[in-house]
Amino acid sequence: MKLGFVSAILDQSNYEQMMDIASDLGFQCVEVACWPQGKAERRYAGVSHIDVERVLSDEAYKAHVLDYAKEKKVEISSLAFYPNTLDGDLEKRSAAVEHLKNVIRASSALGVNMVTTFIGRDQAKTVEANLDEMMTVWPGILDLARELGVKVAIENCPMLFGPDQWPGGQNLMTTPDIWAKVFELLPYDNFGINYDPSHFVWQMIDYIKPIYEFKNKIFHVHYKDIKLYPDKLNRVGIMAYPLSFMSPKLPGLGDVDWGKYVSALTDIGYDGFTCIEVEDKAFEGSLENVIKSLKLSKRYMEQFVI
Repeated sequence: MKLGFVSAILDQSNYEQMMDIASDLGFQCVEVACWPQGKAERRYAGVSHIDVERVLSDEAYKAHVLDYAKEKKVEISSLAFYPNTLDGDLEKRSAAVEHLKNVIRASSALGVNMVTTFIGRDQAKTVEANLDEMMTVWPGILDLARELGVKVAIENCPMLFGPDQWPGGQNLMTTPDIWAKVFELLPYDNFGINYDPSHFVWQMIDYIKPIYEFKNKIFHVHYKDIKLYPDKLNRVGIMAYPLSFMSPKLPGLGDVDWGKYVSALTDIGYDGFTCIEVEDKAFEGSLENVIKSLKLSKRYMEQFVI
């Protein structure tokens, strides 16, 4: 396995500065944020370390992106864009889908051939209604990706944290049961999972068993931890806003058993990219704190992945 990080945490750095940090810290890869230029809509979104439209129109820029990564000896694990492609606002939905398609095109053009994203959800509709909506949007996306030789890996984050995403959240692929339904409806070989165990912790789901069940669908892996606060959970209950009883943490500072997690990945023969995702508010506020978070996370995960 190759150890890297999700670049979105370095939101004040450009591509070259971000790759410099990755190289200086000894990371092997980065999952590179590729949002539309200057359109941050939420925390950890809106970061664009690679301009995908420019990749598709400027050969010199495309060559520079690849050459700089090669010079720094840091691989690009994936181009990352996590929008809501099933947004109830059809104008927002259309914009998200069109940019995602450009991210797929750019991933192919750069030879990365991996895109990490969300499948989206209309948060006001049922799971069943969203499955129907998915079938109007996603076959076209996956047909394009298949034609270009690009794998699409969906992260299992519910995108349900507070009132803005209530009641259903903004990402449909949140549980093993829904994964099975989605993969049955969209039987594409290039369509899989960006596996993040932390989101299962607060949903009270076994985060080890699905690794074996969906071993052929795990294309990319995240390392992010979640800390549950039992006293808070006992007070507000599981139907409260999730951030009322949990918080994202650096690997090793929450409730995921990382030894068991990586052991399961080795059991299934996973040898792909694994990326630390930093969303720990205790390490925000300055570039120094962010770099500290990456150093600490890397040191911890190197117990299991080198």
